[in-house]
Amino acid sequence: MILTDDWFTSVSHTEGGAIVLLTVRKGLTQFFESGKLRVRVDIAWPYTAEPDGMPDEETARLIEDIEPKLRRIMEKDKLAILTGNYTGGGQKDWTFYTRHLPSFGERLNECLAPYPTLPLEIHCEEDPDWSDYHEMLALETDDSDED
Repeated sequence: MILTDDWFTSVSHTEGGAIVLLTVRKGLTQFFESGKLRVRVDIAWPYTAEPDGMPDEETARLIEDIEPKLRRIMEKDKLAILTGNYTGGGQKDWTFYTRHLPSFGERLNECLAPYPTLPLEIHCEEDPDWSDYHEMLALETDDSDED
């Protein structure tokens, strides 16, 4: 199975009108059909937002530093795959699907060890059908319907 780097971005807004950017990875059919990555891990990082809901410069730089490292460490042997992320409304969210939750936790700690403690909220649940991913993927069709 080949992991693509093909993404699309959709723009949304919170109920308060803040911008939220959703970036979703495409081309993952073989991965969800394999049935190996059954657990969804959602990592939320609430931050103090600018008036438009986006992170301030310092937080944005930290996100830009952490995200590629997080992807690299999780995806190096396909322990987990980043399927999408949200930025805006005062929060950064990453959605991964993993095959082994304890190893995911170990790698997450390893990746974040050099950084100050972050106010992360982590939610894990069985999602063998990748229902959350399919909902995100449907946004590409919804956006193209609006054009």
